Amino acid sequence: METRRLELLAELSRLGSMRAVADALGTTTSTVSQQLAALAGELGTQLTEPDGRRVRLTPAGRLLAEHAVTILAEIEAARRDLAPGAEPTGTLRVAGFATAIRSYLLPVITGLAASHPRIHVLIREHEPAEALQLLAADQADLALTYDYNLAPAAIGPAITPSPLWTALWGLGVPAREPAGGGTAPEVFARFQAHDWIGNSRNTADEDVIRTLASMAGFTPRITHRADSLDLVQDMITAGLGVGLLPLGQPVQPGVRLLPLTGPRIELRAYAAARRGRLSWPPLALMISLLRQASRLSPPRAAWAARVAVAAAGAARFALTARIQEPAPASPAAVSADRRHA
Repeated sequence: METRRLELLAELSRLGSMRAVADALGTTTSTVSQQLAALAGELGTQLTEPDGRRVRLTPAGRLLAEHAVTILAEIEAARRDLAPGAEPTGTLRVAGFATAIRSYLLPVITGLAASHPRIHVLIREHEPAEALQLLAADQADLALTYDYNLAPAAIGPAITPSPLWTALWGLGVPAREPAGGGTAPEVFARFQAHDWIGNSRNTADEDVIRTLASMAGFTPRITHRADSLDLVQDMITAGLGVGLLPLGQPVQPGVRLLPLTGPRIELRAYAAARRGRLSWPPLALMISLLRQASRLSPPRAAWAARVAVAAAGAARFALTARIQEPAPASPAAVSADRRHA
């Protein structure tokens, strides 16, 4: 059983069409079709069947595709394990959200270049869904992502997430509103007549808002969306609506931050990598250092610092850097970009 054919089958399961597989792997649709037919003949079972003008996997095809992910991951792991004590060398491609990059990744890079000069880090700022897409397409080696306990991300079996840190969130409302109390659904119910502010670059916030609103018995009217938390606070101060904000962080005078419990809202940050690659020395080193930095320096209050962060949050950038030997961790400066606790 050729691993190349298993790779084609796994990609067909992920992408859904032979043309997409051909484009992703730099081959032709006919080659994909021929190789999958040869695999089916080798196994003596049908792996695909017509579905209109396309094909879909049969139950046997889906089962083999699941095994293929594991087989390919184990082969990749075996290759990495051939030199377990080798000096970390190579280019590490990282895609992640702004706060993880600014508050954790950059300090790690800055503090680590002396003893590992042969590792180069290429950084791309992306929201979680975008970062995971790059990871799945093998255009990134590491994805720094987040989700919420009330809106967990759907991560495929080929991806392994490593927890980094968590942060609690509350509801930002105009300062003139009373503090009140109650469970999260009860707090939400008090603002059901208000407009709501969502995230312009990620649907997770809106999913959380809709989940709690549903528990409170209403459908929220989400009329504004912004990626900058400073802008969200400006909107709240201007009376344009209410929205989610991180707890324990400074807020503007015109904003009151209401805690939410029963259930609470918890942002969860992760370092995600493809299965079978976690033993690659540069990747393993980076994940270890990020987890260490997360334990030593949890998110702190720099959300309200009015710097040119809002613009940076909307920009993509590429940075080539070198990793040095670990330096003492210092408190992380957390950005004012959206959703980045």
